[in-house]
Amino acid sequence: MSLGKHLVPALFACAFPGAMAGPAQAGPWPREPGQAFIALTGERDREGNSFTGFYAEYGLARRRTLGLEISHTDVGETTAMAWYQKSLDGGQGPNRLSYALGFGAIRRDGQLLPLSQAALMWGRGFSGLWDGGWLTAEARVKVAGKTEEVRVRQGMTQVEYAYLTPEIVTKLDLTVGIRPSPAWALVNQLRLEARKDSDFSARLASSAVYDLAGPARLEIGIVAPLAGPSEPALKIGTWLEF
Repeated sequence: MSLGKHLVPALFACAFPGAMAGPAQAGPWPREPGQAFIALTGERDREGNSFTGFYAEYGLARRRTLGLEISHTDVGETTAMAWYQKSLDGGQGPNRLSYALGFGAIRRDGQLLPLSQAALMWGRGFSGLWDGGWLTAEARVKVAGKTEEVRVRQGMTQVEYAYLTPEIVTKLDLTVGIRPSPAWALVNQLRLEARKDSDFSARLASSAVYDLAGPARLEIGIVAPLAGPSEPALKIGTWLEF
């Protein structure tokens, strides 16, 4: 079932403290070989924090998908990541399971730092409620380079050294999507995040997705903080599938 695969990519779920949500890996449903997906999304909260993101994926072969994510925040962070996803199931039965690996870079405070990600995704479609729906769970670990500065006294002077340390973020996204009609979908996503240098955060993202003419779709929703340092935000996204 490809319903979840078509809509989950619009629900970007990589959060940073006090601001917006960024791109995440797609759901466990693989893109068909030769098919492509492109999305643009934006979020803004009442404090003026904003996020914009570009997301693309391409069906490389059966059960294999390639993707690209680029995002920018108003605090000056820009990230870019390419990723590879492979299905772990045989394509039979109600459950879908995939893993993904991504590598890229983040530009922060004028420095270009390495970025990597590993993800494990489960999904299941269901019927019997309106026009059907889906469930997904996505667990991810992101590791980014972080510059640390240390001053060491040598004789009468102090010498400053800079080195890279890993900045590790773990995330869990739980999503429920329902289609009341063929043209509409209602999506609720619980976003959980933990990192060493910040408080645990939890957010609930609720969206309505509408099928426009042709291959285009439109998403409008809100992101409500449940725990951690963040503000309510508005979200809008649009994407093409061809």
